[in-house]
Amino acid sequence: MPESIQITELLRQWIDVFAARSFHDWARYLRTAGLSMPQFGILMHLYHRGQCGMSDISGRMEVSSAAASQLVERLVQSSLLERTEDPQDRRARQIALTEDGRKFIEDSIAERSRWVENLAERLTDEEKALIQKALPVLLEAVQKMDGKAK
Repeated sequence: MPESIQITELLRQWIDVFAARSFHDWARYLRTAGLSMPQFGILMHLYHRGQCGMSDISGRMEVSSAAASQLVERLVQSSLLERTEDPQDRRARQIALTEDGRKFIEDSIAERSRWVENLAERLTDEEKALIQKALPVLLEAVQKMDGKAK
C-alpha cells in the first residue's frame, strides 16, 4: 500500500475511534443528566459563543422557534439556562448559561476527555515522545486548512 494511502487510512481510523469514544462518553453523560443532544447543543453553543437570542438558537439548531423555545424552557427549568430581557428590544429575550450550566458543560468536557487520560497512561515514554512530535504537525496542517495557521 502506498504511504499516502496508508497515512490517510490511519488518520481515518484514528478519527473514527476518537469520534466514537467521544460521542459515546458524551451521550452517556447526557443520559445520566436526563438531557438530549439538542439540549446539549444549545448549552455548548452558549458556552462557546455567549448569550444570544431565541432566533439564534432556532437558526443554529435548525428548528422552529416553538421547538427551540421548548428545548430552552426545559433547560431553564433545570437551572442550566436563564432568560433575560434584551436591552436593545424589551420584547425579545436573551438566553445565557447559569453558573450551573457552565459547570455542567465543563464537567461534560472533562468526562469526555477522561478516556484520553487513560489512553495516555497506557503509552510508553517512547510512544509518548513519538506522538508529541507528530500531533503538532497534524494540528498545524488542520489550522492551515482552516486558514488559522500562525
